[in-house]
Amino acid sequence: MRSYITGLECPKCKKKHDFRKLTNLCECGSPLLVRYDLDALSREVKPSDWQKRPEGLWRYRELLPVLDEKNIVSLGEGGTPVFPLEEMGKKYGLNKLLVKDEGMNPTGTFKARGASVGVSKAKELGAQTIAMPTAGNAGAAWAAYSARAGIKMIVAMPEDAPATTQAECVAYGADTYLVDGLISDAGRYVRQGVAKHGWFEAATLKEPYRIEGKKTMGLEIWEQLPHGLPAAIIYPTGGGVGLIGMWKAFLELKAMGWLKGELPKMVCVQAEGCAPIVRAYREGKDHAEFFQGAHTIAAGVRVPSALGDFLVLDAVRSSGGTALTVSDEEILETWKETAEKDGALICPEGAAAVKAAQLIRDMGLVGADDTVLVLNTGAGMKYTELMTGKAKKVTEPF
Repeated sequence: MRSYITGLECPKCKKKHDFRKLTNLCECGSPLLVRYDLDALSREVKPSDWQKRPEGLWRYRELLPVLDEKNIVSLGEGGTPVFPLEEMGKKYGLNKLLVKDEGMNPTGTFKARGASVGVSKAKELGAQTIAMPTAGNAGAAWAAYSARAGIKMIVAMPEDAPATTQAECVAYGADTYLVDGLISDAGRYVRQGVAKHGWFEAATLKEPYRIEGKKTMGLEIWEQLPHGLPAAIIYPTGGGVGLIGMWKAFLELKAMGWLKGELPKMVCVQAEGCAPIVRAYREGKDHAEFFQGAHTIAAGVRVPSALGDFLVLDAVRSSGGTALTVSDEEILETWKETAEKDGALICPEGAAAVKAAQLIRDMGLVGADDTVLVLNTGAGMKYTELMTGKAKKVTEPF
């Protein structure tokens, strides 16, 4: 096994950092990005080398940061399917509406990708205790992978985080704490604990390796659609790591000469009740102000302030994409309709992305025959508290 990692780089001040040390942010406060020797990789490895390996995240190991294979912590993540949403596509006037179903990952969400790579690298660099704030799913994933790695896990989440993810964190043995407030309030508690106890903080983009796991969604999409990438990729955006990661993957593939043709328009969708990045996009800003009074039923996108906002905005603008919002009512309606029409019980965040497909079609960003791919970030079955339908009691023979 060989990783072609060369270092960590600040996307703002361009300062280089040592990837052989546990690292959080740059001194300037920016997240750090992992860099690789792409020239050497493209000379010494072929796409067919990847394609000969079993499906899964770690088939792309040369473009991932773990140096020693014994440090890989895996539960079989990655290799999730892409399939059409034919009926919803007909309704929206889209003949090629696809979904990549990340709910098929371990722990039921795409957070398993970031957790696998993040925990693996933390293990390799000697972390003893990992701490993070979470809206729910990231905490559950990192708790699972930390348990497998034998690393202690501390999780803080809003008191109204989904009950299923609260129970998951506890089941995996993480020290799990509920906070009165939002994920930003949970983050404050974690920072206090980090300062006092020396835990390694793994909050969104406060360590450089979660994004490397998330970027494998982009690598898989490139392999799964050999005739060309989608015209648009729609991503439900909280912290935005998945969108940043996919865009990073496409740029790396392009730099290696493996990816030909146009890159997708990257579309950020947020809930009307919590839309800091959409507001910044509309106002032409590079950073998003804290979104006061954040509220939405889609817990995964209830992030009032995102550390990587400038990276999300850059990817959206550079790709010719857009940023838009949907209401909670639209999320619930689309969630129900996608299950009934296409047999896909997606998560509320995924439903927001499906609804956004209609919006970008109506605004002319894509045409009827363009391929549009939606990221469903988790399994709908994790949100039983939102399933209000009741079975009928038999009162007479059928």
